Amino acid sequence: MFDDDDFIEGEGKSLEQLLQDYMAIKNGQSRISLDEDDFEEIIDYFVFNTKEMEGLEACEIALGFFPYSSAILQFKAEILAQLQRYGQALQVLDDLDRLDQKNVSAVLLRADIYLNQLKYKQAADWLESNIAHFGKKDQIELLMELSDVYDEAEEFEAVFDTLKRVVRIDSRNEEALQKICFWADFTKQLEESVELHTELCDKDPYNATAWFNLGAAYQGLRLYEKSADAYEYCIAIDDKFEFAYRNMADAFMRLKWFDKAIEVLEKHIEIAQPEDIIFEAIGHCWEKKKLFQKARYYYRQASLLNPKDASIFFKIGETYTREQQWEKAAKAFAVALHLDTNNAQYNMAIGNCLMHMNIPNEAVICYLNAVRIKPNIKTTWIALLKSLYTSKLFEDALLQLVIAKEHCGPKPEFYYLQAACLFALGKSKEALKKLEIGLKSAPQKVASFIALDADLIRRNKVSELIAAYKRKK
Repeated sequence: MFDDDDFIEGEGKSLEQLLQDYMAIKNGQSRISLDEDDFEEIIDYFVFNTKEMEGLEACEIALGFFPYSSAILQFKAEILAQLQRYGQALQVLDDLDRLDQKNVSAVLLRADIYLNQLKYKQAADWLESNIAHFGKKDQIELLMELSDVYDEAEEFEAVFDTLKRVVRIDSRNEEALQKICFWADFTKQLEESVELHTELCDKDPYNATAWFNLGAAYQGLRLYEKSADAYEYCIAIDDKFEFAYRNMADAFMRLKWFDKAIEVLEKHIEIAQPEDIIFEAIGHCWEKKKLFQKARYYYRQASLLNPKDASIFFKIGETYTREQQWEKAAKAFAVALHLDTNNAQYNMAIGNCLMHMNIPNEAVICYLNAVRIKPNIKTTWIALLKSLYTSKLFEDALLQLVIAKEHCGPKPEFYYLQAACLFALGKSKEALKKLEIGLKSAPQKVASFIALDADLIRRNKVSELIAAYKRKK
């Protein structure tokens, strides 16, 4: 039996035989001959096996027999470029240009060499000067290379403009359409993208990717209804276009059309592999509709697919807090914290649950962890100070107030809390001074002071001082 893979089509010579003949020629045996295609096969073998120096030597020998072979010259230039001998590679390309001025591979290789030399303008100018000499298929290849040059040169608007030229030649070029969608958003050329893709869709109404890009451009402009309409057309053409479902659902959520968003996301589940992000989005929609049990169902489905995502368990906990099921909420937040131990928000959430469960001493520990992790957040300090006040740890609260001011500055809320602690310690004179500072800086926030303890307002001097500032207001 013959192994077809070992033979060259039409010739019947195995690669092994070709290499033997090549070695014979290399060693000076003139009775052996190889044609141009044979040399190409041998050189390709050396290149494929990363034997560039042997490939280069084979090119030199082949050119001794076929000095006007554009294919062999192309191989030689490519190998020299791989070896970073750019000057020599360019000289070979000059020879090749004299033989074949319409060799698109040679044009691309020269551009790549300029690019590797960081000669971005030279690469761009070279490509631009050659585009008109080729047919549409080759023009697209050259323009795609030009877009990469502009990307490397960080001329991002030029990338977008170059891709526009591609899709005007071929409105169904998927690579260009996918890239232009990204670059339109990146360069904020969304109005231009709307204009371009409206034109494409008018000329080719069954171009699903063009409709998708139009939807994405409208979405970037926050024109969500128009965005959703464009995605509808996209899906009508291609009902398996996954990202259209995702983006359409996002548009509906932005419009607060949660029923429509749920419908679209459930369709996505039917056509695609299950993903945690899709279940999570459905859960979010049910949560916005205040149907927390349904929201939890989908969040749990998401957690089964991604059990290490702490944020999903946090969202489950949030649904329980909306129902004031503090113990269940605390358990869900604890799972989130176990997965992400250095998260101030999760510590805060557990602390809040413990406060509602009338366990302020344990809440203090959570809040202390939160301020340790994020010491510059005012609300975290306020939560800690309130828990210390509720736990009657007034001295500790005053010590923490000093640290809080160091990190966040002299916030009005801190003076109100300081006044409350001083009243609790029987230091009424000092407390009134702190209360007055709070009233001077933010009289509208006095409610936070009164909420700490209803007995505070029953103090004559306190009520008089507050009334005086209300009159001033």
